[in-house]
Amino acid sequence: MNKSAHFKSSSKQKLRTKKAEFMLTEDEYQLIDFYLRKYKITNRSRWFRETVLNYIFKNMDQDYPTLFSENEMRR
Repeated sequence: MNKSAHFKSSSKQKLRTKKAEFMLTEDEYQLIDFYLRKYKITNRSRWFRETVLNYIFKNMDQDYPTLFSENEMRR
């Protein structure tokens, strides 16, 4: 099996047309800048997008309704 054929997406990639902006304090900006330089992250936009979306998906997965409460499942 060809490696490149395995990872190809069959659907057309969606264009990002919506913009999200936010403000940071100087300390927050320096902390993020330090992290990005330390781990040699060059694509800041992708890093912000993936970090925020991963946090949201993780919380949505944890908040997903279940048939039983947490205490009932631990018994």
